[in-house]
Formats: sequence, structure tokens, C-alpha cells
Amino acid sequence: MHSHPRKPAAAGHVRRPSASHRAASRLAATALAAGLLAAAAGAQAAPPQRSAEGPWAKARLLVVAKPGLPDSEVDKAVKGEGGKGKRLGNSRIFVVDLPPQASETAVRARLKNHPHFESVELDQLVSASYTPNDPYLGSQWHLPKIDAAGAWQYTRGAGVTIAILDSGVDASHPDLQARLVPGWNFYDNNANTADVHGHGTAVAGAAAASTNNAAGVAAIAGEARIMPVRIADANAYAYWSTVAQGVTWAADNGARVINISYVGVAGSSTVRSAAQYAKDRGGLVVVCAGNNGKDEGISPTTTMIPVSATDGSDNKTSWSSWGSFVAMSAPGADIWTTSRGGSYQPWSGTSLASPITAGVVAAMMSANPSLKPADVEGLLFGTAVDLGAAGRDPYYGYGRVNAAAAVAAAAQAITVAKAADTQAPSVGIASPAASSTVSGVATVDVTASDNVGVSKVELWVNGSLLATDTSAPYSFSWDTTRVANGAASLQARAFDAAGNAATSSSVAVNVANTAAADTTPPVVALTNPAAGTKVSGTVRITASGSDDSGVAGLTMSLFINGTRVATTTGSGSLSYSWNTRKIAAGTYTLRVEAKDAAGNTSSTTSTVYR
Repeated sequence: MHSHPRKPAAAGHVRRPSASHRAASRLAATALAAGLLAAAAGAQAAPPQRSAEGPWAKARLLVVAKPGLPDSEVDKAVKGEGGKGKRLGNSRIFVVDLPPQASETAVRARLKNHPHFESVELDQLVSASYTPNDPYLGSQWHLPKIDAAGAWQYTRGAGVTIAILDSGVDASHPDLQARLVPGWNFYDNNANTADVHGHGTAVAGAAAASTNNAAGVAAIAGEARIMPVRIADANAYAYWSTVAQGVTWAADNGARVINISYVGVAGSSTVRSAAQYAKDRGGLVVVCAGNNGKDEGISPTTTMIPVSATDGSDNKTSWSSWGSFVAMSAPGADIWTTSRGGSYQPWSGTSLASPITAGVVAAMMSANPSLKPADVEGLLFGTAVDLGAAGRDPYYGYGRVNAAAAVAAAAQAITVAKAADTQAPSVGIASPAASSTVSGVATVDVTASDNVGVSKVELWVNGSLLATDTSAPYSFSWDTTRVANGAASLQARAFDAAGNAATSSSVAVNVANTAAADTTPPVVALTNPAAGTKVSGTVRITASGSDDSGVAGLTMSLFINGTRVATTTGSGSLSYSWNTRKIAAGTYTLRVEAKDAAGNTSSTTSTVYR
């Protein structure tokens, strides 16, 4: 049964801004373009820094570590800069907080030379990608343009969750409230995902406003679930760090499609790593190309789907950004969608082209849940309406999205056809060389290739899985201090999308780590009697001790006025009964000394009276 979108409200039912309001809006838009605003989550105390690269968070960097690198090694590297790193979920992304006086650019320049970091970035500020227009009488021209009705013969996105990483979503909107599932607010770090700007509500409606509910507008994935993930401040600005947090969290909490309608995120190595994290878990990230009307100079990526905007004549809009990174195009001009406060109005921008594409992706996944992300991408790109130069081009990518053809292809796809690929990948360990000696954190480089494509590479050390890498070049960081000195065996395993696997020859290396000298003294405390106490009768003197190497080699001694009266070894505690009846009145000094196996000593003293 076909479902049809309702006609949008007439102009009389939509509040049209006054001339003064429009002038104020233009002024506000100018301020937004200049980036004159408060910083986002995690950096509210200081305004963003600025240079030709754009504004970024003060005292913060983003690091993507190589597979296998332990948190302790990241901490060690950033500690020298006075920094502290925090891993995002189970990803390889670390948010590094620096001292307030640190130069982010100088620290980044030094850390970029670290052999076990894939990338080090400034935490740049990004803006929402939209160009709002005055409300006018219109209709959802984009739905027939992408043949939404043809897609609705198969599905409306039921069973798929789309995460909207934005300024929040209006949960009371009649076209969205039935679609919402719990999300998270990474700006305030709480569960309040209310829309503080309006951009997020518009984006959510473009992807998954309820269809065939006798209210407002329709969307290609009108039965999909919407997961609101707030990453932005009230001016709709966000940092790359909150974007990456939102992506990894959404991927870990059931979202199969993630939409990010924010300028510049496709150029962030950190966000690309987060997008790959989501892709590895069966999801796809769709992002906007931007509204700068220029070639953004961003390199192509397979981690996400960047989308440019087209008009009703299938031409790229004048304001849509382009470049070799663009993978798809979709309608983005005068798109009627949901607005904060329960209303509707047309919005323009790649911010709308992106969720329209995300809605098509969700519908494809709904039509055939068994499809892997790469399958969905292949069908999406292969069914697009080729615009511009033949094949992929920098203005339209593979073409303008065709919902009906994409969903039909997904529904009819026979995934077992990949069984025809029976050729296993080839894989080998390029370094370290066999019989070489390694120590500390060693780099292990792996070469892998396949007739179709390598999906992942694993590194195994002494028969145990160390880490997995999903994109070339395949390079791992191995903390050799976690294995015993002597011979160690390295093997790599490569897998392709059809499930074919290959294991490399074993490479034997010699681990030779010099034990670090123990220079840390023990910690000792005299727990009874308290300093200044007047003692009488039999007094129980107690003390405790600890050491970074454990208490087994710890010796504790008690001295009274310089004379040793008790010693204990290996327990971390000392107790002595002192008969004060046999001593003269006066002042007595109690001292407890602790000595570890390396000869480091410490002591504590206390004075009591008789």
C-alpha cells in the first residue's frame, strides 16, 4: 500500500519573520560564520583559539593511537606535556587535556612525531551546515525527486535506529515524538536531549519524520527510530571531540545509521576513526559536505558518506561545497521539515541533504537487515542517478540518491552470492624481522592484500590476539614489557568480506627489556599512639607500610629514643607492646623505618610523653 506525504501547511499557518527579525537573523548568521561564540562541552571555561585552520578548543588535543597501544603508553607520551588522556569507549581515540598555559599547536607538532600515534589533531570547532530561508507556501518536492513512494513499497525504515548528532531534538513535536528512543547529551553530560537551537529537529525530520500519520511532513524513513545525541551548544556549534564521542556512543547503543550535519567533520582523522569504529560494528555514518560553495580540499574516505546538495533541477546548489571526498548528492534546497516548537518550515543546506541520504540508508537496512555496511554503500552508489561527469565526480559523487532503486536493490540482494569469492587474502609481517631483538613499545607492520578487498587484519602474539586493524596501512603497537624476556612469536591473520582468511608465517623475535631500577621509597605510617599523647601502663604501638613492589620484601623497624625495639618483614604491619611503667617520666621519640628490597627507605616519627 502506497503512503503519500501530507501537503505542507500553507503560508498563513507558518510564522513569517518580520523585516527586523530577518535583519537580526542575518547579523546572527554573520556572527556564526565568524565563530564568535562560547566554547562547547569540556572547554566552556575558555574561548576557542583561532588561526587559518579555524577555531579550536583551548587546552585539548585529539589522538588516534595505533591498534594495540595500551592506555598507559598514551598517558606516558602526553604526561611529558603535562597532559592526561581519556579513551572514548572501546575505540582508539583519546581526548587529551593539556595544562591551561600549553600551546596546543606546539604540543601537537611534538606529538605528531610519536611513532605509535596514527594522528594528532586540534579539537576544532565545527558549525551546523544550513542556510535558513523565510517560510513560504511549498511542498516536499524532494520526495518525488528521489522516488520515495517507490521505496515505500518495500519499507519505511522500521527496525532501524538513526542517531542524529546535533543540537538535540524536540521530543514533543507531533511528527517526531513517536519515533524517539533515549539518547545522550555530550555537551552537558546528561540525558537531556532537548533541542537548544532548532537545527537538530529539522535534521531529524528530514530523515525520519513520521509518515502516514495525518500530520505535518513525511520522510523517507518515517518508521525508523530516532536517537537524539546532543553534541552542540545553543548556537549549534560542536567540537570534533563531542562529535567523536557521539559517534562511538551511538554505535555502542544500537544505532545503525549516524547522521552528522556539521561542516568539516569529514576532514577530521579523529571523526573518521570514530566512523570506522561504527562501520566495524555494522553501521554507516552520513555527513554533510558543507555550505561554503567551494572545493573543501578534503581527501576521499571510505569511513563515511559525505553528501553535497542539489536543487529541483538536479543541479548542485551554488552554496554546496564539493570536492573529491563527496560520495553522494541529495536534495538540499527548500526542504520542508519539522521545526522546534511543533511547526514546519523549509530549510536549505547540505544539513538536509545528509539526513535525506541517511534516511535512504536506513530504509535499505530495513529492507535487508543482513546487508553489511559495504554492501549497502555499493548498492547506494550503484543505483544513484549519475549527474555531472560520468562516474564519480567531485560535485555529485556517484550521483543523486535514488531511494526507490536503492531500497529495491537492497531488498533483492542475495548476500550469499559472495560465497563465489573463495580466494583468501595474502598476509605477511613486514617488520620486525625474524630473530631481531625488540623492547619497549615495538611497531609491527603487516602487509595484506586480497582480490576483492581486505576487511580486517589481526595481530597475534604468542597465540593471543593483541589488536585488530581495519584500514591500510596495517600497523600495530606492541607493548613488549607485557611478555617475558626471551623468544616471542608473531603472526598476522587477514580476512576478506566473504569470510576467507589467511594466516602469515610465524616470525620469532627476541624480547629484551631491562628491568627498571626501583627508586621509589616505601610509604610508612605510625598509626598508634597519636603524636603528643601522654602514655601510661602498657601501650600498643602499631604501624603500617606499603611499597610499589609489594610488601614481600618490606622490612619495618621500630625505634624508641634511637634504640631499635622491634622488626618485622614481609607483612606491611608492625605491632609492639611498650611497658611504660619501667621508664622514667619525660619525652620519648617513636620512629618507624621501612626499607624495601631495593634498599629504598623512608621513616616517620612521633613524640609522646610519660
